[in-house]
Amino acid sequence: MTAEEYAATPEDAEHHIELQEGALLVAARPVPDHQDIMLELAVQLRPQVPEHLKLLVEVDIDLCLVPPADPGTIRSPDLVVVTKEAFLRVRKRGGLLRASDTVLAIEIHSASTRRTDTMIKRNEYADAGINHYWMIDPFNGPSLTACHLAGDLGYGGPGPVRGTFTTQTPFPTHLDLDTLG
Repeated sequence: MTAEEYAATPEDAEHHIELQEGALLVAARPVPDHQDIMLELAVQLRPQVPEHLKLLVEVDIDLCLVPPADPGTIRSPDLVVVTKEAFLRVRKRGGLLRASDTVLAIEIHSASTRRTDTMIKRNEYADAGINHYWMIDPFNGPSLTACHLAGDLGYGGPGPVRGTFTTQTPFPTHLDLDTLG
């Protein structure tokens, strides 16, 4: 399935659906603990996101890893920060947000997604050119691992942070991670 074919499919509120190299991946909606972490993180992040950006929850992002006629990869990060310009483009013209519109992608690990988040999505997001990728591990603290593109090596960055997370990139952010669990 191409990204365009995927975008033409009807919405499904009962399942979490992504496209990986043309194949549909279907999973049950996240458990309440996962949703609680996502909401708390969004509440903390939203007032810190600059006006020219937009924080969204579980929105499809076309990673644009292949030409449009080839089987595509579309991911739906738990939280994503995109340019407001791109958000308005999709509102007006339809279609999908793209990796090039994405300033930050955030995934919250669950028991069934930890390997996908740390291996597969980490590599896909880096290959797609998403400059910042944060992973929240509720089982380990909770902790946040902030990755940034480091050239041909993919993502680099320090190890997990617990307690308070503060950064200046991709925008000034201060998070109380202890409230996420």
